[in-house]
Amino acid sequence: MENLFLASVTIGLSMFAAQYWGSRDIDSMENVFGYTMKVTLIVSTFFFLVGLCIPDILMSLFTNDTALIAHGSLYLRAVSVSFLLTGISQIYLCTLKNSGKVSIAGSISSVCVVINIILNAVFIFGLLGFPKMGIAGAALATVIARLAEVMWCIFVTARKSQVKLHLKKIITCNKELRSDFWKHTAPVLGNEIVWGIGFTMYSVIMGHLGSDAAAANAIANIAKNLVACFCLGLGSGSGIIIGNELGAGRLDSAREYGSKLCKLSIICGAVSGVFLLLLIPFVLMLTDLSPQANTLLKGMLVMCSYYLIGKSVNSTTIAGIFCAGGDSKFGFLCDTVTIWCVTVPLGFLAAFLFHLPVLTVYFVINLDEIIKLPAVYRHYKKYLWVKNLTVKEKSK
Repeated sequence: MENLFLASVTIGLSMFAAQYWGSRDIDSMENVFGYTMKVTLIVSTFFFLVGLCIPDILMSLFTNDTALIAHGSLYLRAVSVSFLLTGISQIYLCTLKNSGKVSIAGSISSVCVVINIILNAVFIFGLLGFPKMGIAGAALATVIARLAEVMWCIFVTARKSQVKLHLKKIITCNKELRSDFWKHTAPVLGNEIVWGIGFTMYSVIMGHLGSDAAAANAIANIAKNLVACFCLGLGSGSGIIIGNELGAGRLDSAREYGSKLCKLSIICGAVSGVFLLLLIPFVLMLTDLSPQANTLLKGMLVMCSYYLIGKSVNSTTIAGIFCAGGDSKFGFLCDTVTIWCVTVPLGFLAAFLFHLPVLTVYFVINLDEIIKLPAVYRHYKKYLWVKNLTVKEKSK
């Protein structure tokens, strides 16, 4: 849940930060930076305390296996402080990306991921003279990597960024800014929740089709999500580019960039799909599944390849271009209708009423990104997203 919250808040922050940076309104950008940090600190502290104080209750919501509850509780309690650190670092990184420091933000994230991987090996298996810590070692590695990420962000922001975090702007906030922030961010939060719960329902459906289907689905989702990072990165970058142009008042230029980015998203999705198809032999070679599960996995990965085209286009338009201009309600409505009125009901019917083959069910629940495309194209051509939010703010 914290990840869903952070995803929505960082998109909301980007809506305003990108436009303020485009208009070179540093003071307003620092105001929204401070406010989002305050909101994130409150929510992340809540998740930190829950993970620290009642991890066993959390685990019991997902399983009744006492061994899993014991191990999961140990991990949650040890890793809980990272929930707070992650909230802080994500707001810093989002601000850096929207203030012309994309390469620095990328370097911080990449290096800290590598640190996490290395420390996982060291602490879990007891390398380099450290004791073998197992699952607690994985948690410790995550906490150290997140702490390094936060400290690096603070250092860079204090030394090399025009946009800085001020204590006064964390404590106090302009009421009009707060109102406008949630006006545009609340639909994004709703969208993330709708999508997150819907994605969970997909896993529930596949999980009830047998162990082979569940295993193949889990691996297919990992492979799909890893390759989709390229598409998601394009979406994030699109929001920054369009937001900068809109904030600077270059509305015609924003339209032109939007058109180019949409075309680029189709190319990126197609290339990602082909790349995933090429990876299929390696994925099958690395997995230790039954012959039946391997057959299912191969079919699922083929379906994921064209799914990525829709994912790329929708990430670029809905999460990037539309939100850059404050047009955030469309994504919420689109996902609500697509997931909860189409794919989830059809998935349950296909699996439990008609008892269709596993791959047919998988095909149905992976239609969401594809069936959105006509509505997304139509909404894009309305150009409701071509809006300078900073003009409205300054006129108040």
